[in-house]
Amino acid sequence: MMLVLLLTGSGLFMVASAGEVWGQFNYENPFYFFQRQAFFAAIGLITMAGVSYVDYRVWKKIARPLLLLAFFLLITVLIPGIGMVRNGSQSWIGVGSLSFQPSELMKIALIFYLSVLLSERKTVIHLFWKGLFKPLFVLGMAFGLIMLQPDLGTAAVMGGTAFLLLFIAGARIRFFVMTGLSALGGLAILIASAPYRMKRITAYLDPWSDPLGSGFQIIQSLYAVGPGGLFGHGYGESRQKYYYLPEPQTDFIFAIWAEETGFIGAVFIITLFFLLIWRGIHIGMRTQDSFAALLVCGITAMISLQSFINLGVVIGLMPVTGVTLPFLSYGGSSLTMTLASAGIVLGISRLKG
Repeated sequence: MMLVLLLTGSGLFMVASAGEVWGQFNYENPFYFFQRQAFFAAIGLITMAGVSYVDYRVWKKIARPLLLLAFFLLITVLIPGIGMVRNGSQSWIGVGSLSFQPSELMKIALIFYLSVLLSERKTVIHLFWKGLFKPLFVLGMAFGLIMLQPDLGTAAVMGGTAFLLLFIAGARIRFFVMTGLSALGGLAILIASAPYRMKRITAYLDPWSDPLGSGFQIIQSLYAVGPGGLFGHGYGESRQKYYYLPEPQTDFIFAIWAEETGFIGAVFIITLFFLLIWRGIHIGMRTQDSFAALLVCGITAMISLQSFINLGVVIGLMPVTGVTLPFLSYGGSSLTMTLASAGIVLGISRLKG
């Protein structure tokens, strides 16, 4: 729990600085993003504390209804006039500034459902039709609906988490080899079907080929991370947040963190994530109930993949995907659902410890 509190506190600390300029420019309130993040952090922490005392078998009972609800919301968000469009994606439901991202619920709901399904089919997981077809079919439906928004980053995190769960459950290696080859072909089609995705790939390979266009975010992120040095420029002293790095309080918050706190601060955050992931793996390995073990591993895998992708984008190791950094990036839906997920892991740790 202490690791979660440290990460959430660091996120609030950084959102206050990274969102200061954009808050003043867009809302005439430099604390706009901090106030909202603090509100959702409070809700998330209360939720985390509450669900940590819920018997984990309750999650098994609600897994299927929760999945149906997530599918309903994913379909609803695509209806014109209901779904809200931001940055080119129709991914939010809400009124005004109060909104919810159904794909965040789907990531959790799918982990619940797959944990139930795979724990029930552990003896036939090596068989395609009896063990793998149903989870892959459900995953494909969820992936397709999220891609209609479109939101490749969230879909990639969800898909990667699902395949890690299949691997942990005992699916054969040859299945992953064949699926991986098929996925490469599908990914190529997805990239080719949208010009902006192709631009992101070319920007990843050589961002300076289009420094004011597709390579702009990566270059400005590197300009934030690199000059931070050992100790950084100091809290609140970021230069890139002054309209160089677009919306620095969300996907690129780690770049601002590294700029202001330097190498020492960056290592601190990365260490917290490593410890949190190690703790999740440890809880999953010592849990005797197969459903609970898969649930813990799924939540840990989701946080791990999302953190890895975000950090990879910030330092230029991966193409820009629009994936937030868990616990740190500004975003009510993401923060609340991530804290609730942490509460489930904490509850299983308490019950099985």
